[in-house]
Amino acid sequence: MHQLSEQEIIRTQKKAAIEAMGILPYPASVNAINVKASTILANYKEENKEDYSHVILAGRIMSRRIMGAASFVELQDATGRIQLYVQRDAIAPDEDKSYYNVFFKKLLDIGDIIEVQGFVFTTQVGAIAVHVTHLRLLTKALTPLPIVKEAVTKEGIQTYDAFTDSEQRYRQRYVDLIVNPDVRKVFEQRTKLIDTIKYTLNQQGYLEVETPILQPIYGGASARPFKTHHNALDIPLYLRISNELYLKRLIIGGYDGVYEFAKDFRNEGMSRFHNPEFTQVELYVAYKDYIWMMDFMEQLIETVALALHGTTTIQVGAHTINFQRPWKRFTMFEAIQHFTGHDVSNMDEQALRTIAHQLHISLEDNIAKGKIIDEIFGEKCEPYLIQPTFITDYPVEMSPLAKRHRDNPSLTERFEVICNGKEICNAFSELNDPIDQQQRLEEQRSLGERGDEEAMVVDHDFLKALRYGMPPTVGVGIGIDRLTMIMTNVHSIQDVIFFPQMRPEHQ
Repeated sequence: MHQLSEQEIIRTQKKAAIEAMGILPYPASVNAINVKASTILANYKEENKEDYSHVILAGRIMSRRIMGAASFVELQDATGRIQLYVQRDAIAPDEDKSYYNVFFKKLLDIGDIIEVQGFVFTTQVGAIAVHVTHLRLLTKALTPLPIVKEAVTKEGIQTYDAFTDSEQRYRQRYVDLIVNPDVRKVFEQRTKLIDTIKYTLNQQGYLEVETPILQPIYGGASARPFKTHHNALDIPLYLRISNELYLKRLIIGGYDGVYEFAKDFRNEGMSRFHNPEFTQVELYVAYKDYIWMMDFMEQLIETVALALHGTTTIQVGAHTINFQRPWKRFTMFEAIQHFTGHDVSNMDEQALRTIAHQLHISLEDNIAKGKIIDEIFGEKCEPYLIQPTFITDYPVEMSPLAKRHRDNPSLTERFEVICNGKEICNAFSELNDPIDQQQRLEEQRSLGERGDEEAMVVDHDFLKALRYGMPPTVGVGIGIDRLTMIMTNVHSIQDVIFFPQMRPEHQ
């Protein structure tokens, strides 16, 4: 049970005092709000003050300064903060429930939500404010907000995080959103990013669809799943690790282009780049290949940068990243040779292990050739790719769902986009040969028997679907969380997910 603090006890007593006055601290009705704080601040001028002679707005009290018979209050609504001027002789007492007394008897606190009516004016120091004539309490806040700390420095006023324990920001995101307006802006940009991608895909005529989250066979990626049980059917089910195999079924069914913004789940480690529940958009287009998709990805992500920032050049930490087309392109083996000096293109598993040892990369005994190449690339190449870069033509061992390269059957027609040292999208010309696909999934099953917990499983229904014929198709998955991190210049995936997964808090 929650132990009340001294401040919470005082606020609870104030709530009781308000109720004793016959006033509901949580009324059901609200007068029609006719303006937002940002609209007033952006548009009010002396010459149009008649347009703001009677405003009604609502929001949360964020500060209060009492100066004799008057008070200055900072009100925050969803769009920003505005100053209120509350004068003892100007505020109108309600006929039977006097909010006048509620305010001037100091029964209101920072965090309370109020409705005010009044007119807009300019203060003596040139600030735009609302002169309050009517005031109503809408919600009494019983727990105090954490205080955003400020300090005066040579550079001006320095603001510090209101949370002494940074993890509390994620555990109590609702409080974080109240006291840190910049956090809300990150999530507004995230929504704009998603809307931009959707608009672009819809303009191409692609169909937005939904596919199962609970799947009898998990597939479409190499990852450990979350497992559950369906009681009525008495079968195990898995939270999807990808929606790829279902979207391909829709291409087989006759659609030329389908996409889905999907919540996917992978039972893996957590870091500032990984959350077990994450968002990606997957797109599949018939009669196209990975070369076409590279051009389309350049165009799409450039469009996102322009929509969010009005420019293709954005600051991400210490790096200035430019999304203007064209982007640099490396094959995977070219990248490894460029960053390590080793040509690994024709090495067998043992030779690769030797190179990894020389590069001080630790490997588990049960991983095979493809995973070793992936480890070398991940440690010695990926962190140094800051500008958006295509890494193409992955070894066939690393890409069990990708079509073999048209010029080299030991490779696949696959690319990833690496930006700021991390993968943000993964794509390939889709494998549509059902015999080759079955063989490669059987090889994945063998890797699983060797102890690789991320090896794919055989999806026999998908193989059955492929035998009906899938046209040449290209598919791509874009990590929305990681792309948002880059586009909003935040360093942790927890800062772009409203409610990231956290270790349980000890009560």
